[in-house]
Amino acid sequence: MTRYRLAQVGLGQRGRIHADAFRRNDDRFELVALCELDPERLEYGVENYGFQEAYDDAEKMLAETRPDVFCFVTLPDLRLPMVELAAQYGVKGLAFEKPMATSLKEAWTIRQICADAGIKAVVSHQQKYLSSMQALKAVIEQDEIGDITEIHATTQAWLSKLGTHFTDYVLWANGGSRAQWVVGHVHGPKLLDDSHPSPDYILGQVGLGNGVRAVIECGYLAPKRMDNEHFWVDNRLTVYGAHGYVWAETDGGWGTANRVTGGEAVVHQGDTWLMQQPNIQLPYIREFADWLDDDTRVHSCNVDMAYHGYEILEGMCLSALNNTRIDLPIANPADTADLFARMRRELTDVAPPA
Repeated sequence: MTRYRLAQVGLGQRGRIHADAFRRNDDRFELVALCELDPERLEYGVENYGFQEAYDDAEKMLAETRPDVFCFVTLPDLRLPMVELAAQYGVKGLAFEKPMATSLKEAWTIRQICADAGIKAVVSHQQKYLSSMQALKAVIEQDEIGDITEIHATTQAWLSKLGTHFTDYVLWANGGSRAQWVVGHVHGPKLLDDSHPSPDYILGQVGLGNGVRAVIECGYLAPKRMDNEHFWVDNRLTVYGAHGYVWAETDGGWGTANRVTGGEAVVHQGDTWLMQQPNIQLPYIREFADWLDDDTRVHSCNVDMAYHGYEILEGMCLSALNNTRIDLPIANPADTADLFARMRRELTDVAPPA
């Protein structure tokens, strides 16, 4: 097994989780350099995670250290410049946060740069490593609910925050079958100026290639199953099959009714999100090393699948604005470059229901 030299940009809350996962996989990664504009964070990274060199300039870091792997944990509007730097300095592997971009055009460009430069890139849709999600996947793979017929994903958080996560999990639960078409509804402009831009609510249906239908809801009108304190973990993926169903939530809960349970609904409460969060990045990072070793061991969070999930959500937005079904793949992603600008112009404010 190869040990890969790693450089990272960003050591905020999520950056520390990435750095900790690389450090705890130290048989596969050597932490050679950290770039961070905040001097206190930079010092913290060197002292606590063992980064060998400290920088305040990402390009200088890459030019001088020439790492095998580049991880950047930044706001979404900095994705493309970081990917361009990775290609420029011969990076082999790239790891970054979701959403992968702020427009489909930009996401397509990122995917194309990675393909042209031979970069293996992963996007951190890490919640699939939760015990609840792994239990859901096991029920499906053991054929306990029979052939999948429908999938329903809901998140209280908005499209660019957790919508990309749960769209990815829809595809993952369904074995990677690609979407053929989408229809969608969007409304509400308040969150369009957030650092993770999104309409306030999105609802859409997806026709997947194997005949399965998926419904995706993101935002304040999505089903609310928890109190406000648990807003960020108030998410659920439900998979329906010919012989039952199985669901899983971010906060560790999952349940099923199937032919093994005799049709009886069984509910489990595993470890909470806060208990699992430090550890679920570990298998995500380790599988990245395995993919870097072996081309056939493609990571489930690979950039091609992340792009397709982003395309599904952008297609729903386009469907809502154009009042039509959108067939996938979208032939010219540049057509969606002004999608958020259109929503700023066209979406009117909507008061929440009483």
